[in-house]
Amino acid sequence: MTRILVLNPNSSQDVTASMDAALELVRTPGGPEIVCETLEEGPAGIETQEHVESVVLPLVRHFESHPADAYVIGCFSDPGLALARENLKKPVFGIAESAFHMASGLGRRFGIVAIKKGSIPRHMRNIRALGLTDRLAGDRPLEIGVTEMLQTERVLARIVEVGTELRDIDGADVLILGCASMGGYRGEIERRLGLPVVDPTQAAAMRAINHLTLGYRQAA
Repeated sequence: MTRILVLNPNSSQDVTASMDAALELVRTPGGPEIVCETLEEGPAGIETQEHVESVVLPLVRHFESHPADAYVIGCFSDPGLALARENLKKPVFGIAESAFHMASGLGRRFGIVAIKKGSIPRHMRNIRALGLTDRLAGDRPLEIGVTEMLQTERVLARIVEVGTELRDIDGADVLILGCASMGGYRGEIERRLGLPVVDPTQAAAMRAINHLTLGYRQAA
């Protein structure tokens, strides 16, 4: 059986468990095994550029010492994506990059539900690098930290509030959840807002599954 390793680069086991639960929707009998792991030396939540930079080398070393057929970086800042792709012989997928590509196929303009205002410049750098600036409707923060994402009623209400602004004010016709730990809310947000909603971890896992199933060659 082929194996996909999804790594949470922060040290919160709750975030890893949330990602793992969201990935139940993409696990299929006979399909690749999807394993979620936690980078124990990472910060409790990745919310700043310093946090992003601090996990790059530990993340790549973790991948190098845990063999798999494909790897997923479970953080919306995609820390270490370029280095991991350079160092590893297997495909590596960032959840933000995957979400942007999936959202571009689901609607004309996507809106991002960010965790905090400070995350937005990182999102914009990634979007510009991918050439998708014209597809961005808006990027609005919850102002809720990564480790607070399990406060279900508060978080869900705030995501719906921000998602409504992205839809009605910014003109988004598809939403991206800008944190790996938001996936459990996706179905309810879609129901309340009437828009397709992309969970980035699911998006990256699906790209990995497609890659392994179709047998694409890894670029040199």
